[in-house]
Amino acid sequence: MRRVTVVGEEVLSRPCREVTEFGSPELSALIDDMFLTMHVADGAGLAANQVGVDLRLFVYDCPDDDGIRHVGHIVNPVLDLPDPGSRRLIDEFEGCLSVPGATMTVPRTDRAVVRGFDKDGDPLVVEGTGYFARCLQHETDHLVGHTYLDRLSKRDRRDALRQMADRRDDVFAQREIKAARLSRPA
Repeated sequence: MRRVTVVGEEVLSRPCREVTEFGSPELSALIDDMFLTMHVADGAGLAANQVGVDLRLFVYDCPDDDGIRHVGHIVNPVLDLPDPGSRRLIDEFEGCLSVPGATMTVPRTDRAVVRGFDKDGDPLVVEGTGYFARCLQHETDHLVGHTYLDRLSKRDRRDALRQMADRRDDVFAQREIKAARLSRPA
């Protein structure tokens, strides 16, 4: 398990580097570590810069609005959103493992497509609707140096940071408890 970076850390506020070496044991290990870290932190997605790695990569384990579970990873993702005339913006609560304990309403499109590669360099196209579309947009934002806080008004951003200050210690304690449970021998 890796430490989750927190808003304010520099790695979260700059665009990540393209992955250029595919099929390596290091890339596979990073993806495995990211899945474990995401599950321990009760996340639906996790970008590499959220574990301090400056690479364009994210993992996800996220349901859509129909309850279908989507699990995977995507390297060097490029987000395609529907044309403005055919998209619907949905305002729903959104949280982030790097903004522990805070949730705010964020507008996102109800559909999204991400194009990229798997860990071996094979092309991937991932399509999502509803909550899964939100996840794809959220994680792709991370890789260009943005968190959902960047989509908020100054007032809402201050409120989210206040929530984080009030709740982060509890969130970190819960993560530690879950990590300790997972590390015990069976």
